[in-house]
Amino acid sequence: MRISIVGGGIAGLTCALSLHAAGFRPRVSEAARAIEAVGVGINLLPHAVRELTELGLADELAAIALPPHRLSYHDRAGTPVWEEPLGISAGYRWPQYSVHRGRLHLVLLAAVRERLGPDSLHTGRLFQRFEQTEAGVRAHFVDRATGTPITEDADVLIGSDGIDSAVRAQLYPDEGPSHWNGVHMWRGVARHPHVLDGRTIVVAGGTPGAKFVAYPIADPAAEGGDALLNWVLEVRHGRPTGPSARSNRLITPTEARSGLADWNLPWIDLNRLAKHSSAVFEYPMLDRDPLPRWSFGRVTLLGDAAHPMFPMGMNGGSQSIVDARVLAWCLSREHDPATALLRYDSIRRPTVNAIVIANRDSGPEEVITRAEEHGGALPSGLAESITDRYKHLSRATVAQVNTHPSWTASADANGLAGRPTA
Repeated sequence: MRISIVGGGIAGLTCALSLHAAGFRPRVSEAARAIEAVGVGINLLPHAVRELTELGLADELAAIALPPHRLSYHDRAGTPVWEEPLGISAGYRWPQYSVHRGRLHLVLLAAVRERLGPDSLHTGRLFQRFEQTEAGVRAHFVDRATGTPITEDADVLIGSDGIDSAVRAQLYPDEGPSHWNGVHMWRGVARHPHVLDGRTIVVAGGTPGAKFVAYPIADPAAEGGDALLNWVLEVRHGRPTGPSARSNRLITPTEARSGLADWNLPWIDLNRLAKHSSAVFEYPMLDRDPLPRWSFGRVTLLGDAAHPMFPMGMNGGSQSIVDARVLAWCLSREHDPATALLRYDSIRRPTVNAIVIANRDSGPEEVITRAEEHGGALPSGLAESITDRYKHLSRATVAQVNTHPSWTASADANGLAGRPTA
């Protein structure tokens, strides 16, 4: 079966690896001219780490990532209001990982090139459109270096090209732009001494637009040195429209210090954080409305192309990895590609659509929103009920992750034994 993946990000490369493990030889087309180690931090939740581990990447992940042991919510003054264990400490069989997005991307890229061969990934290919018949799909690209048109014929086309997916736009031409909630995120990475115990994700503040997040993504090179700390400050500037609302502009050190000056967090030197950040960029907090359908014949969507979500609960990238694994499993179990894509759609879409909606109401970070309203720590059991509800919604409780049958598929897999249909 010929499978073409549009988009070589984390979701697209994980999809390629999953399909290869199931006996397929997909081809990936990426618009960027080169894949480089860019970006800031990302968290991989245990359900995503399980899937990458089953793809044989456990050692590679452990070499580039840190396993946080707890999540700690604080108010604007830095006073703890609630915390919970994470990963192995919470009872999962797999850790949670905090990692530099660019380093994770390069690990996946190296695995794709090693397992599928260098010709499996083409960069500098800008997707234009597709044409579909009962017999197959023809994808049209443009070579960004030469302007030369390129066509690729496939049995399945997977749109994994991000929040502004061109594949999604062809499937839903009247959808319009992504949804912005008025919040901008200042994202940076800086050398800074470890915060608290050096294995804690800290979320401080309250409502979206008044929140600070920090966690380490690399230990100090030597004892007593500085760790590599990922940080996010949410701000509101009003509601500009047009390109200004979508721009990823560079924040100056002076502006960063000014934005952080209103915060009083005793366990971190915010002035030093701003000063030592290599670059701070501003990103709008965006999502899109959940779709009623991802799969149309031989074409489907995956990752942010299917379900872009607000970054509450650290779930977006992790859900994309699960998408990739489920899609490969479905394609390995069905002779008809269209039937396989509909099955994937029915398994994944209800769960992630519910997460998109939940994240619009702060997801598990409702804990600090409610604590701000309450004026301090929440009554016993209330925070747990909020976070437990979100884990059940995203099918990520300890029991769900530890006990569900593997999505690992092989080329000679037969039947449906042991797998749920939804």
